[in-house]
Amino acid sequence: LEAPQGGTFVAPTLIEVDGIEDLTHEVFGPVLHIARYAQHQLAEITENINATGYGLTFGLQTRIDDRVQYIADRIKAGNIYINRNQIGAIVGSQPFGGEGLSGTGPKAGGPHYLSRFISRDTCITKDHWFEDMCIKTLAKTILEIQATQPIPPMTLPGPTGEKNQLSLHPKAPILCLGPGQIACDQQVAQICKLGGHAVPVKGRIEPTALINLPPIGGVIWWGDQMVGRRYLQALAKRDGPIVPLITTRPDVADALCERHICIDTTAAGGNAELLSGLS
Repeated sequence: LEAPQGGTFVAPTLIEVDGIEDLTHEVFGPVLHIARYAQHQLAEITENINATGYGLTFGLQTRIDDRVQYIADRIKAGNIYINRNQIGAIVGSQPFGGEGLSGTGPKAGGPHYLSRFISRDTCITKDHWFEDMCIKTLAKTILEIQATQPIPPMTLPGPTGEKNQLSLHPKAPILCLGPGQIACDQQVAQICKLGGHAVPVKGRIEPTALINLPPIGGVIWWGDQMVGRRYLQALAKRDGPIVPLITTRPDVADALCERHICIDTTAAGGNAELLSGLS
């Protein structure tokens, strides 16, 4: 379509691409990219979507229940919508927020959101490490951690004909820097109790070493604040998602990420208008 002559507008645009890997960044605007694929490529397509690193919302139109479950178990997005539109998230029913390059904290309108408005005291220990941590060993430990099953989902209230579920998934490993054995052990215990993956870092580590480590979900540091600032600056130089420096006792949102799935259950009965979202 032609855009209006006055003002700054982008006309609705349809672009066919070979696959999502053709897109190098998020495109905001009335632009729809279409990629065709065969049924046997579904696993590959799902992996390619996750590989972009972005994970705000994901939509799926299908009457096949097994396909819904297959996608929901594998896609890494904060909000998954099945057989309905992808806008209009309702507080308490569809907590909104992404993960990876599309999110930095707990979902807005979710059960863990208020914790981010509470002032938490910084933990400070005078302890310290006497030896350096081997960076190669640390990187290997991070890579060897296996993903675990998510915590059973909780059902959220919503309108009739709609199913809303919120599940918690462990983030990438959380580095527990202490300093000192006691603080490190406490940090590991707290992350594990929350259901996350903890990696004890039992030794000194230079801030610059954090820049090129494998994917991590956060760093806990209860030591000197000036050293903590250097860690924070190093984390800011990492490629990929923002990695927080946690200087307080960790909470659920520090250890886990939230994924919400909303299913229009009325669209599974064969009504094509409901399925297409036109009604």
